Amino acid sequence: MPKKLRLTIAVLISGLLVQAHAADKFILVQSTTSTQNSGLFDHLLPVFKAETGIAVRVVAVGTGQALKNAQNCDGDVVLVHAKAAEEKFVADGYGVKRTDVMYNDFVVVGPGNDPAGVVGSKEAVKSFKAIAEKKALFASRGDDSGTYKKEIELWKAANVDVKAASGRWYRETGSGMGATLNTGVGMGAYVLADRASWIAFGNKSNFRIAVEGDPTLFNQYGVIAVNPAKCPNVKSDLANTFVNWIVSPKGQAAIAAYKQNGQSLFFPNAPK
Repeated sequence: MPKKLRLTIAVLISGLLVQAHAADKFILVQSTTSTQNSGLFDHLLPVFKAETGIAVRVVAVGTGQALKNAQNCDGDVVLVHAKAAEEKFVADGYGVKRTDVMYNDFVVVGPGNDPAGVVGSKEAVKSFKAIAEKKALFASRGDDSGTYKKEIELWKAANVDVKAASGRWYRETGSGMGATLNTGVGMGAYVLADRASWIAFGNKSNFRIAVEGDPTLFNQYGVIAVNPAKCPNVKSDLANTFVNWIVSPKGQAAIAAYKQNGQSLFFPNAPK
């Protein structure tokens, strides 16, 4: 074989190996619909890749499903918002360590005519009681998401049995945040949403924030690397690079820089 041809073949093979290696340099992050629908990942991930060369593929589902997927070893990192469930995930050995990343808050949004009379309230439980007493329509995600967990916590505090009301004034969508907001707007129903998803939501119609500012509506997000002791195929080095970056000053600054219409959607609060 001529030397020039051998050299050409060697260069081609080398190029293919480099491409294959680059294609392998990615992680799978199990996360929530709110981080995806809000546009946060579209903002963050190109910055992370530019700095580290690591691509990130996101599976956006409810928090409960994200944790289940990670327990099934389908993921390298979890970034979700249900602290008790996250701590259990770590305690059960599926996660290495949980770290606070950022926060925002939940809001109750509703139609302009405000049938339950809750607009302007800063008391979430009292407002949920009023919605139930008026039998005003309420659209629930009805899944195992962090938002749904918070919603059920509020109904319990309000001493309201939503299972008994299911299919009447209380409607479960079984969908993500964006789809549930669309359903709520379509039927004129109140919805509990994370503020970031609401700000990014484009089909507001006459809807507005009805209830906000209650400390119980605080919404904390955490990040966890999946434990290789449970999932031997997890890309631990790459996963730890992502976790370390997102809680670092650079990652936290990238979160703080993300805004829509001049409004911050998430507020970084990783421990220093």
